[in-house]
Amino acid sequence: MNPFHMALKELGEVTDQLDLGSVAAACGMIAGAGRIMAHGCGRERLQLSGFAMRLHHMGLPVAMQGDMTAPALGPGDIFIAVAGPGELVTVTALMTRAKAAGAQVLFITAQPGTASAALADHVLTVPAQTMANDEQATSALPMGSLFEGALFLLFEVMVLDLRDRLGIQPETMRARHTNME
Repeated sequence: MNPFHMALKELGEVTDQLDLGSVAAACGMIAGAGRIMAHGCGRERLQLSGFAMRLHHMGLPVAMQGDMTAPALGPGDIFIAVAGPGELVTVTALMTRAKAAGAQVLFITAQPGTASAALADHVLTVPAQTMANDEQATSALPMGSLFEGALFLLFEVMVLDLRDRLGIQPETMRARHTNME
């Protein structure tokens, strides 16, 4: 089988299992937030950074946790945490900190039955293989790549939802793109 077709088939199987109501609820949380801060580790962080960039293009006040310009969070704000394996010490600690500051927490994971998930105001489950379960490989893609690829598709669809929900025109987003390239 063509390896590209195989990868696309696997991604399609994951996205077919996404709960669209849960995706819409996550978009509603983001749309209603004051400030948005996002955190993920490794390659998950790279996908989340791309999503944060699109949120910026929509004019939303967004930062990646750890950036020097990241603002304080408080009531009315949202902390978006991604941890495919479900439990990462830094993610759990930051979720706890965000909750203590009064922010809502959106947790995106493949493992919804974890202590981190219990901290979240909303858990968006992406049912894909991650590093947590790659020893029982069900995906031809290595390690957590299936989860990371599914994140890319999820975030792009969420951008479409948010763009429509907030009434943002594509031209407006394009005008916010950097001109320093």
